[in-house]
Amino acid sequence: MSDSSSNFRTIEVANLPVEKGRLIFTTIKSRHLKGRGDTTLYVPESVIPGKNVPVVILLHGVYCSHWAWALKGRAHESLQELIDTGEIPPMILAMPSDGLWGDGSGYFKHNDRDFEKWIVEDIPLLVDEVTGNGSEAIHFIAGLSMGGYGAMRLGAAHPDRFTAFSGHSSVTTYEDLRQFVEEPLDSYGYEPVNGPNTVDTILEHQEKIIPFRFDCGVDDFLIEANRKLSQQLRESGIEFEYEEFPGGHEWPYWEEHVRKSYKFFARRVQLR
Repeated sequence: MSDSSSNFRTIEVANLPVEKGRLIFTTIKSRHLKGRGDTTLYVPESVIPGKNVPVVILLHGVYCSHWAWALKGRAHESLQELIDTGEIPPMILAMPSDGLWGDGSGYFKHNDRDFEKWIVEDIPLLVDEVTGNGSEAIHFIAGLSMGGYGAMRLGAAHPDRFTAFSGHSSVTTYEDLRQFVEEPLDSYGYEPVNGPNTVDTILEHQEKIIPFRFDCGVDDFLIEANRKLSQQLRESGIEFEYEEFPGGHEWPYWEEHVRKSYKFFARRVQLR
């Protein structure tokens, strides 16, 4: 429906109560997407509106959409388990679609749509509007595979928007996308040799770099790319955390290790 008090021309919202919280499904009309964009939110029952609760934005990989982290990765359940044990404070999850271009948008601007601003600008506004969270809440960003590529670049490029970022089994270079997408890389508007790369973005913003971490499974076909990124960052004197664990490019790995991101972010909350 259209609401003159909303940040968006149209917004549709549906609530699904789950144990100890609620999943909220939203569709808004985004000027950055030049059309509709979907997001799944998770709000723990312990969250009090207006209290500036930390927000974690989780980005999915290719082929999927906003439902993937919740329905395939049980991201809200692992978050709630850590809240229940007191390992992390209450947090809100925002799990947006990537904008649904081709096999994957890459979370950067191309083809007359700004998939970066959809995440960086629209999603925080959407969370505040739908949940009643305080406008001064801090934001974290994480993702898997293509979502890790997006989270690490957007986290590095927007230190004014995010407090920390994390990647799981991340695509690390523009050319990595060739392994996943049907669309030719030049259809994104860049030649393979000059598209947006994670290391370039981090080094470009290294003077204001915020805390970050990333990990990869030792059986993942992206393991060597992640090792190379780690080496490049170390050689450039960048501080970060990098870990390797058993596992491949698969949901059981991400379901387990997204907890690493939650705990990493919780430490940033405690230090504030």
